[in-house]
Amino acid sequence: MKTTPFLAAALFACLSLSAQKKERAREFGIPFDGKTGIHNAITDVPGVLVGYKTLISGSGKKAVRTGVTVILPKGKTDEAYPAGWFCLNGDGEMTGTTVIDEYGLGYGPIGITNTNSVGVVRDAMGAWSIKKFSKGDVIDFSFGLPVAAETFDGLLNDINGLHVKKEDVFEALDNAASGPIAEGNVGGGTGMSLFLFKGGSGTASRVFKIDGKEYTIGAFVQGNFGGRKDLMISGVPVGKEITEAMPKITTKEKDGSIIVILATDAPLLPSQLKQLAKRASIGVARTGGFAYNSSGDIFMAFSTAAPKSNEKETLQTWTALPKELMDSPYRAAAQATEEAIINALMAAETMEGFNGNTIYEIPKDKLREIMTKYGRMEKK
Repeated sequence: MKTTPFLAAALFACLSLSAQKKERAREFGIPFDGKTGIHNAITDVPGVLVGYKTLISGSGKKAVRTGVTVILPKGKTDEAYPAGWFCLNGDGEMTGTTVIDEYGLGYGPIGITNTNSVGVVRDAMGAWSIKKFSKGDVIDFSFGLPVAAETFDGLLNDINGLHVKKEDVFEALDNAASGPIAEGNVGGGTGMSLFLFKGGSGTASRVFKIDGKEYTIGAFVQGNFGGRKDLMISGVPVGKEITEAMPKITTKEKDGSIIVILATDAPLLPSQLKQLAKRASIGVARTGGFAYNSSGDIFMAFSTAAPKSNEKETLQTWTALPKELMDSPYRAAAQATEEAIINALMAAETMEGFNGNTIYEIPKDKLREIMTKYGRMEKK
């Protein structure tokens, strides 16, 4: 379905979390290494929930093509979680990172939206947490220190209109669920572009074993970066081969950004999670990302395996995989990030937006032809 300004806004007002009926990259026939979880999504990590609010309405200079994505690491609870983060290139924003550096823990939901809506998303996630978890104590930390991150959707969205509201964030949080996840033009990824094709939200997962025990790493990306000639899919220089379907834009092009959130049920220390977050860089690079100057490439990793305190809370015990056994999770993080980016590309649909700017979806027939030419198309 092509999105045009003339489609009724109500049709798009709130996309459900249910997976859209589209061929994902693997189903299309693109080969990837590694074993996936049951849904090939970040929600394959038990307890992790994802919610969206998608906002599409208007046309011309009043075009709204934006939204918010929320990730709840420990479900709808106020439990803290071990976390680490890494900035590959800093032309972007992610709140809540100083406390992660100090305590090695994240507090509250994680939100991803457009550049100008980081503040309202952060504050709304805190207000939602107060509503859900405040006990009215004199010292009340129920607001938490939420993580809110962004990529720029100003080519398609009236970004200065500040269209994401507190109620939109509440709706995304209240509707957050496990299971399959919609991808492409949904949530915070609604108005994004990727290698000068339409981009947006994408996810994937990997399963690995250590000493007979199975662990999962899930990746969620909001992809809004890359030059056309840079695009690589499963080692194939697709971007150099596809010269058509270039965006129709009336404003100056600039490279965008990518936010990657990695989740795992493997017990890891905050320092190990920082190292895991770094490996998202490899997944980005495998798709052709170079972390250009104007790109905000910011990655976060968290574990659902939290430390335990004694009854008096005078002693805290952490359980962690040995550093010497981190190669498997490193590989899984890179692979899941790579596939999540391509899944976002495959799911995204052509969109017309702000001032008539149009960004086209990747042409699937041409992609199939190229992948076959290079011997990288799996038979179905």
